[in-house]
Amino acid sequence: MNAPDLLSPAAVCGQPVVHESARAQVSGAATYIDDLPELKGTLHAAPILSPVAHGRLRGIDAAQTLQQPGVVGLVTAADIPGDRYFPTPMRDEPVFAIDEVCYVGQVVGLVVATDVNAARTAARQVQCDIEPLPAVLTIDEAMAAQSYVLPPVHLKRGDAAGAIAAAPHRLEGAFAVGGQEHFYLEGQIAYAIPQEQDGWTIHSSTQHPGEVQHWVAHALGLDGHHVRVECRRMGGGFGGKETQAGHLAVWAALAARKFGQPVKLRLERLDDFMITGKRHNYQYRYRVGFDGEGRILGLQVELASQCGFSADLSGAVNDRSVLHIDNAYYLEHVQIDSYRCKTHTQSNTAFRGFGGPQGMIATEAVLGDIARHLGLDPLEVRRRNFYGPGRDVTPYGMTVEDNIAPQLVARLAEECRYRERRERIAQWNAQHPVLKRGLALTPVKFGISFTITAFNQAGALVHVYSDGTVLVNHGGTEMGQGLHTKVCQIVADELGVPFERVRITASATDKVPNASATAASSGTDLNGQAAQYAARQIRQRLAAFVAAQQGCPAEAVVFAGGKVITPQGSREFAEVTHEAYMARVQLWSDGFYATPKIHYDKQTLQGRPFYYFAYGAACTEVVIDTLTGENRVMAVDILHDVGRSVNPALDRGQIEGGFVQGMGWLTTEELKWNAEGRLTTHAPSTYKIPTAGDVPEHFHVSLWPEPNREESVFRSKAVGEPPFMLAISVYEALRDAIAAVAPQRRDPVVLDAPATPESVLRAVKARRAQR
Repeated sequence: MNAPDLLSPAAVCGQPVVHESARAQVSGAATYIDDLPELKGTLHAAPILSPVAHGRLRGIDAAQTLQQPGVVGLVTAADIPGDRYFPTPMRDEPVFAIDEVCYVGQVVGLVVATDVNAARTAARQVQCDIEPLPAVLTIDEAMAAQSYVLPPVHLKRGDAAGAIAAAPHRLEGAFAVGGQEHFYLEGQIAYAIPQEQDGWTIHSSTQHPGEVQHWVAHALGLDGHHVRVECRRMGGGFGGKETQAGHLAVWAALAARKFGQPVKLRLERLDDFMITGKRHNYQYRYRVGFDGEGRILGLQVELASQCGFSADLSGAVNDRSVLHIDNAYYLEHVQIDSYRCKTHTQSNTAFRGFGGPQGMIATEAVLGDIARHLGLDPLEVRRRNFYGPGRDVTPYGMTVEDNIAPQLVARLAEECRYRERRERIAQWNAQHPVLKRGLALTPVKFGISFTITAFNQAGALVHVYSDGTVLVNHGGTEMGQGLHTKVCQIVADELGVPFERVRITASATDKVPNASATAASSGTDLNGQAAQYAARQIRQRLAAFVAAQQGCPAEAVVFAGGKVITPQGSREFAEVTHEAYMARVQLWSDGFYATPKIHYDKQTLQGRPFYYFAYGAACTEVVIDTLTGENRVMAVDILHDVGRSVNPALDRGQIEGGFVQGMGWLTTEELKWNAEGRLTTHAPSTYKIPTAGDVPEHFHVSLWPEPNREESVFRSKAVGEPPFMLAISVYEALRDAIAAVAPQRRDPVVLDAPATPESVLRAVKARRAQR
């Protein structure tokens, strides 16, 4: 045995190890970028924002601003030595507005001052001379004008129109789902420090240090090796710091270059709201044909998303929506039309789930409508449409090999007493005219991997010191999700040492180059495997060294519990590493991992884009007040598939947090723009994220016990994004409660999300009006 038994009590993997930064965080000792000591001469920058949604930029009047105390100067497009556009695939986003402004909040330039308050005050005083132009502000306006950031995408299988026409039952409907602000606790921030010989150090709160390095070098007109980007931790990211952290880093670096001093740029919350992109909001139209048992025979769905003024990640986000329309259901005849709408608003970007939630909710809504039309239990209708034998190929051509959704849903339904509760709720609703209850149990099947195949790679470094301690570095970033903790656990078990003997360092581009973003729920899958491979090479060298000393096979050397065990006895790991150092054995190594099996043709939308699927299901009970639209989540039961968990405590935290964040998306978090294109919900006073008081008193989470069938690290499964979509059960439960207002009706319940009291009340009134 070459490694410790990972199921033994002594193993670190599988244990609820405390987050590696937890004690430092609760004591205030964990440093974020704004906590770093500022170097002598550090300046502060603040953005100058466009007050117009669309217009021709004729100039900037900053004469009075430059006279303000502490103001050093301005930075505009004229100060960019390299390319004036960010190096995105579409090259459709200028670093600073050049001749045109495209949304309220677009950054026209920077004011740089000796302190942050002076910079912010002065930036607000700058006058922009803008000639207003017509603006496209909504999905409807964009669709009418055929205004797209990218061409529409169409995925078809079979003959959906023909199957719908021939079906014994048909429905059609339309609804909308809003966007969502990331609302990370640590706002967007970057600290740019000039170094010797055109070198640069950039401290960036980013999920993708490699991209920040590329963007900064591109804007400064330098080669990549001139720029070093570091990120020890983020105070939350949720996708909002995947691409858009790069903007801050570039702006700060340009200011630092112009004035030859370090520059920090930290957005205050209002500016963060106004400048940065959100989750894409969607509008849906569907036509469906089905049989008397509720099985879908043909489905046509139109998805129209608001992408904002540039493409950013909208292509990949919308592609994932298309690839997740099916969720856990077999769609034999299906047509999906995806429109990526260009509007004069913030450029929407990645957000936890990355388009998956917007795809899944469409089919879940359709199945809920089918069940009401036929007078059937919605869960039974869902079960009848599950993937199964002979019905196991997705519309994009991937075989569902690990379909555990039927068993998982059945277990949750039994454990949460779904049937009994549904009967009890029906009795309640018959007796109570004002308060109506709803119940829904919905599944999740989420594909794990980047849909851009090249991103599915990772590297890591592991150093073992002569005293037996271990230092790890990898290409992933820590945003509170516990990635660093899991990687340390994996390395500890591979070397057979206690968790406390392993330490991790900041993610940095001069340690692991070309690292992919920490996104797509793949952080542990990729970086954990790479770190394990690095540690394994060191262990194998040590095993060969010990075996040569003691005359036994290397396979007989075991590393466990901080000891090195052979048939002749055991020694402390630290003793062996010291001896190995003295014998000139290499005690550091790199590791590299590339996800196997995956392949995907973006042009045809066919292939195997995902290594495996993560599953889950949630049963949610809600109550609504039909006089006011107020609503509350009363109880939640979750059964979620994390494979063989590397750290059950962290995984439970991700499941609970993901569900609550998804609940916020669908109930309280409402983004509103006025007629001039200005975001009006731009602060905690107007934008309502869920709080501890919104978490139901009954909130029960269980983990599915089966290991991953694919060879992932520790046979675990990704847990970052899949739990977010469990919250679709909240939306379906609310529609179930609204339907109880007029239980005899068979038409679709139209509820736009977020299901604020106003939205619920509109749906209730519409339900009553057409009795």
